[in-house]
Amino acid sequence: MTSLALIEAAAERLKGHARRTPLLSSPFLDDIAGRRVFVKAECLQHTGSFKFRGGWAALSAMDPELRKRGVIAYSSGNHAQGVAAAAKAHGAPAVIVMPADAPQLKIDNTRALGAEVVLYDRAAGESREAAADPLITERGLTLIKPYDEPEVIAGQGTTGLEIAEQAAEQGVTKADVLVCCGGGGLTAGIALALEDRAPSLRVRPAEPEGFDDVARSQASGKIESNPTPTGSICDAILTPAPGDITWPLLSRLCGPGLTVTDDEALRAMALAFQRLKIVLEPGGAVSLAAALFHRDELNGDAVIAVATGGNVDPATFAKALSRFA
Repeated sequence: MTSLALIEAAAERLKGHARRTPLLSSPFLDDIAGRRVFVKAECLQHTGSFKFRGGWAALSAMDPELRKRGVIAYSSGNHAQGVAAAAKAHGAPAVIVMPADAPQLKIDNTRALGAEVVLYDRAAGESREAAADPLITERGLTLIKPYDEPEVIAGQGTTGLEIAEQAAEQGVTKADVLVCCGGGGLTAGIALALEDRAPSLRVRPAEPEGFDDVARSQASGKIESNPTPTGSICDAILTPAPGDITWPLLSRLCGPGLTVTDDEALRAMALAFQRLKIVLEPGGAVSLAAALFHRDELNGDAVIAVATGGNVDPATFAKALSRFA
């Protein structure tokens, strides 16, 4: 299981490979939120999202002989690119199973990083597991799950180690830390890191409206599933349900979840570009949207939003800017 020791070990292996992404701020965003807003810009991480951390942590921890045979992952795009980049750096073959309706930019980037891409039709009821399982058997590939994998969670948890240091540098001793949440790997990893390094920083999952499985699971006390696999522009964080490994960490360590609309995510994208000069994808902007537009649901005089990814296709980015810039 993931532990602080596993996160610290992953941090050592990531040194010189992952970026220590900045904690950004703007007085204009503070005015909207009614408190100090800090944005952890993981959109500036290698491959454009935090997923590089988990990909590198998993590949670097593998037995060299298994790694040589190759790895397989399933992802709508960000985990795909993170694993593909890490596999390429380690000289390992990579196969990525992606939904056919994933943003074309993410599919193209994954191929450009040297991975073999296999598409499946989730709208027609096809599953990623059904597409991946035969390849695992036939080729002897090792599956790197997108969130329900201890080494992946540990890699994502290194973000939390940085947040603890950077918050202290900014004099932030108590705040909600909002994390864009799909299956919960990043959210759980950050929460586990902060439990030790900065226990007064409370992690809260942020999700798209209609895909708030974590918030509903928190309310019911058991794992809840989303009724449909598609239907929001926040493709990066549309997952079926919290993971079996992530859920116990989320339920133990996180405060109540927050839910935002697609329009709020688009508006947050436009504001991030205007005020911070960073590019966010919708799923990567959900935390900032919660920080800016759900101020009454937050506590304290500061909030930290983890901007998880910036792999947005031009049409969606143009839509955000044309409507809200």
